[in-house]
Amino acid sequence: MKILIASTPATGHLNPMLAITQVLVGEGHEVAFMTGTAFRARVEASGVKFFPLPEGADFDPNDVFALVPELKSIPPGLEWFRIACERFFVDAVPAQHEGLLQALRQFPADIIVGDDMLFGVLPMLLGPRSQRPPIALCGTSFLHWAREDGAPNFLGLPPATTPEQRDQYAAKAREFDAAVDQPVSLRLNRALKTLGVGPISMPLFHSVVALADAYLQLSVPSFEFPREIPSSVHFVGTPPIIANQVPPPPWAEDLDGSRKVVLVTQGTVANHNFNLLVAPTLAALADEPDILVVATAGGRPVNAIPGKVPSNARIARYLPFEWLLPHVDVLVTNGGYGSVNQAMSFGIPLVTAGLTEDKADVNARVAWSGVGIDLGTNEPTPEAIRNAVRAVLDQPRYQLRATQIADEFAEIDTRVEIVRIISELVTDETEVSRLRATAASQGRRAGRRA
Repeated sequence: MKILIASTPATGHLNPMLAITQVLVGEGHEVAFMTGTAFRARVEASGVKFFPLPEGADFDPNDVFALVPELKSIPPGLEWFRIACERFFVDAVPAQHEGLLQALRQFPADIIVGDDMLFGVLPMLLGPRSQRPPIALCGTSFLHWAREDGAPNFLGLPPATTPEQRDQYAAKAREFDAAVDQPVSLRLNRALKTLGVGPISMPLFHSVVALADAYLQLSVPSFEFPREIPSSVHFVGTPPIIANQVPPPPWAEDLDGSRKVVLVTQGTVANHNFNLLVAPTLAALADEPDILVVATAGGRPVNAIPGKVPSNARIARYLPFEWLLPHVDVLVTNGGYGSVNQAMSFGIPLVTAGLTEDKADVNARVAWSGVGIDLGTNEPTPEAIRNAVRAVLDQPRYQLRATQIADEFAEIDTRVEIVRIISELVTDETEVSRLRATAASQGRRAGRRA
């Protein structure tokens, strides 16, 4: 098969898509990859053809907020989320769509595989089915689908358990619709109209789940709120970590099992201010003699982490997770979906604190599933972090639940599932094309006889 992979130019989206690329290349398929120009070297190092996203859809992954600098100062909330949706996602749709068309002209793919926030696929999904290849999307965030209790996504609300809670959620949903969904949909439909498709009547994030030919959710069912979901959604576990991206650090031997290892990360997007989580975690655990704290700067310089580094802490710009995670006892994170799922697949319980992007909902699932503690804030205090880490280390129920979810990950052969779903889509498309060609040929013969 010829497969075109397309990814939002952000590390948290690119990493799982590159891992899927390695799976498909290993199966002998011809793969091309479209994403931001900053990732050209990483894509080409994987041995596949690179297509750059056009200007208007490309941005610097090391400073994503340079595109919308006001988001650095706006507090988490509905206004923050609306602006992010409009500027990062909706405004990129025309350029992403044009990039896909350009890539397909040079690389006539049998299927497009994209991440869940590459909304440039919407014009194809809304247009004539006969004029596009099958499209499979990968859920690199929590499942963006309507909830049975009426709660809006992205607010970090657990499933309702009482009628009173449902009433509260209904009010929040009306507020969210007015402040976010309606203005974002209006902006999206204006963009789609210029491309000759639409409008769509569902929220932006629901649209790709509803319209994709297949939706590969990169997690397990136990980490998703229960509700009726489309049959096109498949839970495929978490893709394998791409190995050997960076070497182990010079202090690797310090992880010798003599102390519990607590890993803290703010990921690669919401890491412009390490005072939010990394610095308070280092301070919180500085006097814990049985703990070794490991901090990763997510690609930023380590000297961007403020304050004195405690004697029981080790810091690196990047760390090889395939080496590190087997040593980790607790992950402290702001809630990046990929990191959370990777940790759970290794049986690691969590402490989470983050409210921006999709993090409130990811962290709500951490608490709801029982795999960790969600502090429910964007700026936890050192005391709150210390108490949560000690609870997760000292109370066996968190480790037990993490082990159970790890077993669920182990039951899914992610490589096999990804290849199966993609192959079935292409096979079905080939059969449909054959039937169309046969019908057209029979019609022509009937016309000649007449």
